[in-house]
Amino acid sequence: MIELEGVPELIDPVMVAAFEGWNDAGDAASTAVAHLDREWKGEVFAALDAEDYYDFQVNRPTVWMDAGVRKITWPTTRLSVVRVGGEKPRDLVLVRGIEPSMRWRSFCNELLGFAHELGVELVVILGALLGDTPHTRPVPISGTTSDPDLARRMDLEETKYEGPTGIVGVLQEACTHAGVPAVSLWAAVPHYVSQPPNPKATLALLNRLEDLIDVRIPLGELPEDARAWQVGVDQLAAEDSEVAEYVQTLEEARDTAELPEASGEAIAREFERYLRRRDGGPSPEDRTRPPMPPKPGNKDDEDSSDD
Repeated sequence: MIELEGVPELIDPVMVAAFEGWNDAGDAASTAVAHLDREWKGEVFAALDAEDYYDFQVNRPTVWMDAGVRKITWPTTRLSVVRVGGEKPRDLVLVRGIEPSMRWRSFCNELLGFAHELGVELVVILGALLGDTPHTRPVPISGTTSDPDLARRMDLEETKYEGPTGIVGVLQEACTHAGVPAVSLWAAVPHYVSQPPNPKATLALLNRLEDLIDVRIPLGELPEDARAWQVGVDQLAAEDSEVAEYVQTLEEARDTAELPEASGEAIAREFERYLRRRDGGPSPEDRTRPPMPPKPGNKDDEDSSDD
């Protein structure tokens, strides 16, 4: 049974989730949710029982000192809530944890139980993968869903992926079968510079999330961190002729593949974001954005392994 004492009634809540591990190249996705939690001072209201979902030989607990007393922090998944102010207040339920080692269906059902009890209208799951993309170009962000109506309404791709999947894919399908609208946002991280952090990918995910759920996200020092990251990678690439040549090859492939229409749309989207941040209000795109999908009814969850 889920107890939510102390959690106020939420306004148009959206659940935003990310999990460390296989779905989180460069820690880009989990860092994005951590940024939201930090900037909006999230309050943790629940944590899943670590014993149920984690192999402690894979994800080991950590020991730390608190006023001379030794304490243990167990790997788990925590839920917090933040209220986004502005003309149209909205609440976010943030889910941040580690990809579970076992019992994935029970894990997803428990998260969906919280979503149901809190009246969540949309679940957005953030992920990051390694790709053949140059660090010098904008980070590719793909938005996917299994719901064709949601794909059309929110300008997303209907997922056609087949192959191994992680908790992001499993949770998205669990949401779909339970009648909860769900979207996955994926950032492509250059495979030749995959070590965390990757603030440029984190920033790209937050920008896309901002457009998707119609909120203004405070970015803090993240844009400057992203610029510094790219300068640092530029310097490393310049010191190795093979890497520099490889990056140039990726740049040429990327520039050739991009259609002028797509580039124009990207420029327009960035300009709209600039105007929104400068004026502190909604952009023309925001004012014409279709409303959030209606809150669905409950359906029985089904097993699925498709991403």
